[in-house]
Amino acid sequence: MWPAIWLVLLMVCVWGFPYADGVLRVIEPDARQVVYQRASLASLLVQHLLVVSAAAVITTASGVLAAIVVTREWGRNFLPLVAQVASLGQTFPPVAVLALAVPALGFGTLPIIVALVLYGALPIVRNTLGGIQGVDKEVKSASAAMGMTGWQTLCQVELPLAAPVILAGIRTSITINISTAAIGATVGASNLGDPIIAGIVNGNMAYIIQGALTIALLALTVDSLFERLQERLRSRFYTS
Repeated sequence: MWPAIWLVLLMVCVWGFPYADGVLRVIEPDARQVVYQRASLASLLVQHLLVVSAAAVITTASGVLAAIVVTREWGRNFLPLVAQVASLGQTFPPVAVLALAVPALGFGTLPIIVALVLYGALPIVRNTLGGIQGVDKEVKSASAAMGMTGWQTLCQVELPLAAPVILAGIRTSITINISTAAIGATVGASNLGDPIIAGIVNGNMAYIIQGALTIALLALTVDSLFERLQERLRSRFYTS
């Protein structure tokens, strides 16, 4: 129920703000313009989702793969290195990552994707490690006794049992990055951060509210969808 409610509210904001001049005028009665019109919120929403999705695919694929490698017998020596690299991304604020990335990558979308990948790696790596390491050793021994190879045990036993925990890490990473992606507007990446930055620059609170409220509802929608998916995974793997 909640995902549908948040999605409806998100759509109301995206399609309703262009016609909410009277309401927004209450917030900024002296502003010459209160409805953000440089780009439609719908197009900014799509671009915001594309940036976050691209970063999520890269982070999830690399983070889960790295965690799998270091939980194999032949890759355990790399566990400290992977943990440190994943933690490193969160020691640098995204703004600092952008400042370092822009000179090498230029302005636009690519620097913010790099920042989101670095910033979102830790929850995925940590939860994947925790989920796989938390699988009962007796269960893995039983799979080996049944003649399963290491690859079969990983795909048919470890990953399915660890899936809810892994998904929780992906959920945290993506939800955080939905908000963090707004800073991409400072380096020319067009997304829902545009109204916020424009509002700060022009001292227009109405602009800020349009961007911030849309981002918040998007984060709530995505988070609630992941919560529903987690519940289904738990009911599938942990109930008989």
